[in-house]
Amino acid sequence: MAEVKEVKMLKIKLVRSPIGYTENQKLTVKALGLHRMNHVVERPDNPAIRGMIKTVGHLLEVSE
Repeated sequence: MAEVKEVKMLKIKLVRSPIGYTENQKLTVKALGLHRMNHVVERPDNPAIRGMIKTVGHLLEVSE
């Protein structure tokens, strides 16, 4: 039987508004699934999500 790997999850919280930032940054926040201030989502810890976090890290609070 195959072993099931536990996927690490990241809790991502929008702490600053993307208003006034570039369109790319606004779309990245939307792609992460964040809709409003203090909204928290859980996403898998993978290179794609890490790249998005790097793009808009100044707007987010991330915990594992």
